[in-house]
Amino acid sequence: MAYALARPLLFALEPETAHAATLKLAEAARRCGVLGIVAPRVPEAPLNVMGVDFPNPVGLAAGLDKNAAHIDALAALGFGFIEVGTVTPRPQPGNPRPRLFRIPRARALINRFGFNNVGLDAFLANVAAARWRGVLGINLGKNADTPAEHAADDYQTGLEQVYAAASYVAINVSSPNTKDLRVLQERAALDALLARLAATRERLADRHGKRVPLVLKVAPDLDPAQIGDIADAVRRHRIDGVIATNTSVAREAVERLPHASEAGGLSGAPIRARATAVLDALARALAGEVPLIGAGGILSGSDAAEKVAAGASLVQLYTGLIYRGPALVAECVDAIAARARR
Repeated sequence: MAYALARPLLFALEPETAHAATLKLAEAARRCGVLGIVAPRVPEAPLNVMGVDFPNPVGLAAGLDKNAAHIDALAALGFGFIEVGTVTPRPQPGNPRPRLFRIPRARALINRFGFNNVGLDAFLANVAAARWRGVLGINLGKNADTPAEHAADDYQTGLEQVYAAASYVAINVSSPNTKDLRVLQERAALDALLARLAATRERLADRHGKRVPLVLKVAPDLDPAQIGDIADAVRRHRIDGVIATNTSVAREAVERLPHASEAGGLSGAPIRARATAVLDALARALAGEVPLIGAGGILSGSDAAEKVAAGASLVQLYTGLIYRGPALVAECVDAIAARARR
């Protein structure tokens, strides 16, 4: 109810300004001790995925809290896990503003942020300052000025530095907003990257005395051959999970709507079917051997249950929160639990 009242005011602001204002309001409410009171109660629905105990299967996708600066406030909304980032080794400003656009008639967003973030050192200081000790995913990317042939250096640096702080680490090779990043999804490049990160993880597991799961985040704009290649690489290098999916470069579902021609990644309701189709194809290719996290176009509990039916063990929200607010978290947990009972 509170978000329904606030949304028209937030939507009157420029989207990125509204994004920052929402996070500041959530922080203020947390400090006053009222955020947990006004947020809908989320039922317990524990499960173990990738060797990690999740209090419920509904998480926050990367991108909303890029700098890990609002973990405690977001945790009060009842998420079963929170993924922060994308973080790159060095700070970078991202693409020029404006770089976030709403398409309200389609319940969608287009963003071209370009991995704007404070860099690993400040990011990890924010993680250390958070009091919440739930399941934390850390999403890694490469710096925009790092050539594709040296991208593995950035991911290895990120993995080494975040390893001790992460419940799992997500490898983001699928954002459309960093030049040549999606080249890393191609067979040879992905094989080389995952081989290096898997070897690095084994060394880190010995050093830290714990094996942190590695998760690959892929695009919704994949053809069947690419999906097969990704599944093979994930199996070969013992990657622990796949997030399906990131944002889309396709525009068919929003053609002729205001802002539809803006460059960037499309998210929200228009990519639900596309993202779910990739999820389903990966589930079939991996035959239950690797857990999947469903993301893309979840704006209702039934959308979340659909992802689980397609093969997801966990789901993630982002754009749905912008349009529906925190009530969506509990709605999705309830819908997934109801499906399990059936």
